[in-house]
Amino acid sequence: MQFLLEPGHARPGPPPSGTTTLDASSIATFVIAFPALIFSLVAHEYAHAVAAYRQGDDTAYMLGRITLNPLPHIDPIMSIAFPAITFLLSGGRMVFGGAKPVPVNPRKYRSYKRGDIIVSAAGVTTNFVLSFVFAVLFVVIGLIARTAPDMVSVFDAAQLMMVWGIWLNLLLCFFNLIPVPPLDGSHLFYYLLPPAWGAKYREAQRFGFIFVLVLVYFFSPVLWWLLTPAVWISRVIVHTIAPFSVGDAIRMLPI
Repeated sequence: MQFLLEPGHARPGPPPSGTTTLDASSIATFVIAFPALIFSLVAHEYAHAVAAYRQGDDTAYMLGRITLNPLPHIDPIMSIAFPAITFLLSGGRMVFGGAKPVPVNPRKYRSYKRGDIIVSAAGVTTNFVLSFVFAVLFVVIGLIARTAPDMVSVFDAAQLMMVWGIWLNLLLCFFNLIPVPPLDGSHLFYYLLPPAWGAKYREAQRFGFIFVLVLVYFFSPVLWWLLTPAVWISRVIVHTIAPFSVGDAIRMLPI
């Protein structure tokens, strides 16, 4: 499972050409957004693990993956080093990374098709719900801030993290719904294909992240078109919660 975001843009699209200077503001934004990113990645994988266990597969359970503790889910390269490197090399415009995929054994599902669909949909469903949870927390923080005007800067930083939580979870949701192996959407799309086509489509998963990297780095306009629902829903949520903003956080949404 992968993740892509481009902070600091007025609207989604590929990063502009040219060199950018990584300033203190960009670094500060990354520091605030990073915990929301890690939590969103962990929640996604946790949801897969729980769904698989409930469908009869104890693989993730035996490996200790049914936990919100980030340590079993985080990959030092993909979850920490790669996001940091892509952020620095792009001048703070882009972050790309992911968590360790939860291992599953579909043969253990009580119903193979039903189990595969439920497990595949669990992660994106969780991210979609979490985007609204972060929106509610944004409102709660705004209401609390009205009782403590001397701590506006603290509440503003907290709301900024909530804003990133909204955006990151919607981005994770709709990015993983793209029907490109090995993303979750490919498991769902498989069942819409004729059996012969579906078998060949499943075989493409052996190429792993190559398809994802090609999509991200060579077909960025197509990628952002596919992510249009994430942009629209983010804007609706932000417009709804804007009256509860205590500072500039609401204007930091990278779309």
